[in-house]
Amino acid sequence: MGIVEKALRNWKLHFLALVLTVIAELIGAKKFQVGPGMLVLVPLLYSFIFGALCGLPQLKLLDKDEMFQASSLVGVTFFFLMARYGTLVGPSFWKVIAVGPALILQEFGNIGTVFLGVPLAVMLGLRREAVGAAFSNAREPNIAIIGEKYGLDTPEGRGVMGVYVTGTVFGALFCSLLASFIASTVPFFSPQALAMATGTGSAGMMTAALAPLLEMYPAVKDELTALAAASNMLSGLDGVYMCVFLSLPLANKLVRLMGVNDAPSVPTASSENPYSTKKD
Repeated sequence: MGIVEKALRNWKLHFLALVLTVIAELIGAKKFQVGPGMLVLVPLLYSFIFGALCGLPQLKLLDKDEMFQASSLVGVTFFFLMARYGTLVGPSFWKVIAVGPALILQEFGNIGTVFLGVPLAVMLGLRREAVGAAFSNAREPNIAIIGEKYGLDTPEGRGVMGVYVTGTVFGALFCSLLASFIASTVPFFSPQALAMATGTGSAGMMTAALAPLLEMYPAVKDELTALAAASNMLSGLDGVYMCVFLSLPLANKLVRLMGVNDAPSVPTASSENPYSTKKD
């Protein structure tokens, strides 16, 4: 009975997810001309929006406990998603190998966030917060880096956590819209290059950015999926080292060049390891 209870405990969430998925698929992909570019709205995008609306207290569809349960189930569903991507990497193995050097070199593009994000953050009034906010795309491994080096109760920690929360809420929507717009306005990027660019170490953002590309280039759908999955895997493997040895030092250097002379935060005994349960 215990197993049955566990299986049925979140029945409301599973039923709601099924209903929203059916509605999103019935709407289908929609293309809109926006200036010189095109926006492709895909079912995944609708499901994000519908899911957010279901959490509104006015609708009373989900209470706070159920929303916490839903967030914990996201990681489980990504296991199935990545397993599915893995089945597509196998048949395209030699294509992935053929573009291996490009996959490795494109990882250096992930430090572009430093040169774009740090100046914007400083101009918007951030100081040492700009280091944590702009040295990466602020996912879980990057939080661990900042937590270990500075502590999460520091300006750098507040910067990375602020971007993490923002990315969790808006990141997938932004990536989906940006990918479709870039694909339709920058013709010298091949669909393969765009697919590789979606793999930044976040499965959710990669999936959201890849969806409009698959809609726009259905003839090479499996190849694009395989390249995106391989790129995302490489970002997860070497992304930590790129951040520690390249992007984080660059972010610190750029912040100082822009006139922020605050000393880097030094972890205290309580913040040196934010995940430690050991007490003083």
